[in-house]
Amino acid sequence: MELLKRKEDWKITYTHALGEVASWFYVQLRDNAKIYGRRCAKSGRVLVPPRAFSDQTLEPTTDWVEVGPGGKIEAFTIVYEPFENLPEPPYAFGYVQLDGADTAIGGFFKGVDLKDPHKAAEILKVGTRVTAKFADKRVGDVLDFWFELD
Repeated sequence: MELLKRKEDWKITYTHALGEVASWFYVQLRDNAKIYGRRCAKSGRVLVPPRAFSDQTLEPTTDWVEVGPGGKIEAFTIVYEPFENLPEPPYAFGYVQLDGADTAIGGFFKGVDLKDPHKAAEILKVGTRVTAKFADKRVGDVLDFWFELD
């Protein structure tokens, strides 16, 4: 039997409602340059990015909690190959557990020399302290902030 392959090129643009929790989160990014999470009433965990319901208890989250701007790297990757609709490589992206949060949020790392992958990986190693920095002109999007080394 001959196994076939086919290239498909999907370019889909869609608009969706963010809902009450995500909308409030993005407004705070845009208007106040602050990152917030939501507390699970049952476990006490602070979820960032915020969710209306806890991922573990399935209970509604309750209180808004300001987190960061400091935190520690939980995971990262360095990209050296181009991908459509993403920044020109090299760039680094990863997840940071902000101070006061129990989960990690994704973002780009800036201010790190990425020319040597081994040196860059040592600089961005898990546990490294970083601080969230905010764009001067924010639009209410996850690209309104990034992480820089402390």
